[in-house]
Amino acid sequence: MEDNRRAATARLNFLTLDPVAPQDVRPPILASWVRSRHWNLPADRITLPYVADPDQDLPLTRSAGPVLRKLHENLDGQPISVILTDRSGLVLERLTADSELARHLDKVYLAPGFSYAEEFAGTNGIGTALDVGGPMHVFGHEHYAEDLEDLACAGVPIKHPLNGKTIGAIDLTCWRKDAGSLLMALAKSTAESIRTALLRDSSMRELSLLEAYLQTSRRLGDMVIAIDDDLLLMNAKARQSLDAGDQRAVLGHAAEILSHGGTETILAELPTGAWVRITGRPLGGRAGAGILHISPHSAGVDLRTQASGHRPPPRPVLPGLVGRSAPWLGSSREVDNACRAGQWVVLSGERGVGKVALARAAHHQNNPAGPFHIVDAARPGDSFAAELDAELADDSVQALVIRHAECLDADGLDSLVEALYGVLERRPSAPPWIALTLTCENGNTPDLGELLTLFPLTVEVPPLRHHIEDVRELVPHFLNQLSHGDLTCAPDTMQQLLRSSWPGNTAELCQVLKQVVVRRRRAGVITPADLPARTRAVSRRSLSQLEALERDAIVHSLLANGGHKGRAAKSLGMSRATIYRKIHDYGIQSP
Repeated sequence: MEDNRRAATARLNFLTLDPVAPQDVRPPILASWVRSRHWNLPADRITLPYVADPDQDLPLTRSAGPVLRKLHENLDGQPISVILTDRSGLVLERLTADSELARHLDKVYLAPGFSYAEEFAGTNGIGTALDVGGPMHVFGHEHYAEDLEDLACAGVPIKHPLNGKTIGAIDLTCWRKDAGSLLMALAKSTAESIRTALLRDSSMRELSLLEAYLQTSRRLGDMVIAIDDDLLLMNAKARQSLDAGDQRAVLGHAAEILSHGGTETILAELPTGAWVRITGRPLGGRAGAGILHISPHSAGVDLRTQASGHRPPPRPVLPGLVGRSAPWLGSSREVDNACRAGQWVVLSGERGVGKVALARAAHHQNNPAGPFHIVDAARPGDSFAAELDAELADDSVQALVIRHAECLDADGLDSLVEALYGVLERRPSAPPWIALTLTCENGNTPDLGELLTLFPLTVEVPPLRHHIEDVRELVPHFLNQLSHGDLTCAPDTMQQLLRSSWPGNTAELCQVLKQVVVRRRRAGVITPADLPARTRAVSRRSLSQLEALERDAIVHSLLANGGHKGRAAKSLGMSRATIYRKIHDYGIQSP
């Protein structure tokens, strides 16, 4: 009781900018309060983002389910809530026998679909445990938001047993008055039980995948690939027959093929120009896991229909856009669905990936005659606010893109929230469709605070290096626009473009081709000598999708650790020798 009073006093002093006595609050709690203040979180209320239909088909939920249900039964009606979240703090499962506690948790949004990440909920057992990477007990007034001060929470991150990465958290929450020292002990033992279940299930999954892979490889003489969450197997023929670009393309098609639940075959053209027949057979009812059988195919034959178990390569989802890779089509489909439903959406991604192009194409597909409006938050002074007010006051506006939301300061974000609430109140039955673009660099996502509560969906637009096979379609598309069909690209030039990492993404590719047209060649065939100098400093080989992701992780870790390779290696769970080798292999320039 005395500790709680001291915590309440310390919290009040902290919020009023008065000195906080070190003995009145634990150091991890004070550090979390500082982070919560940095995120400009309100202390008098709790406002959280919501995901209407969180993905429950995860190895974590499948393995943790029996453990949580058994614990819930053993608690036998005690006022303790058992909560499972993903690695971001999104609540996936909540089991609560006590009705009064359940009602209170609903009031504070501690329920499936809401995120209790520290950046949204402030200091709490879930988000703070995930942030510090270890067990965290938050009691009463130690919570940053006063709505949570009647609760006590014990949160423990759940580590994957094979790679050690945090994949979620287990949290036990009860009334503050009922909290005891055993709450944390029970949370720790539950996390360990889930880890054991994950290890058992992972081993069984990997064993079944390996068995199916070996059987398929022995039975068939063609290329075979096995894929799962943490495992990728490829036979010798696949490694020898498919270069890195073709491997990446096949894996991109795998995500589409294996998501349908049954054996399916497609005919696909690979980046090298070869046509292959890809048959995917899912395993164990798990999305994205299964066996791929790849065989050469002649391009001139008729494609059979999907009714006979075959389907042609995927077509672009949105008009005016090119690219048939799985990541790009997935983002296109999400934006198209959001526009069709009138659902406001955040388009997040690196600079130049095509966020505005996606929004424009989705609007023109769903409302061809409707005008498309754009306002830019990066405009100086009050010009953005004035332009935004004018657009929102115009009832004829049906679609609006707000660009560069990351440029808004706290006051600008508050003004934007107020303006958007205003248009919802004024046009409740037919508000405009609004897309917000957010530029994320080096893996860092700007904090938008309360603004995100107005946008129920965020679509991650992939960087070009993660769907590099689309360069084969983007290049002729851009050249046709720039030269009216008088300019083509030589095969060795295309290979050089495919090997680039394109940090400026699709916009950089377009700029490079524009530079070729303006400064070098207006007709004929582009050779490697025609390309700007910066495109010649490229990787020695094309990177697979997994390699591109690994390279990005190393770059982000080096940036986060000030270029210190030893600390970067430790944070990634690899040795110093490994990170030095990969820095050399990927051509990474240390910061």
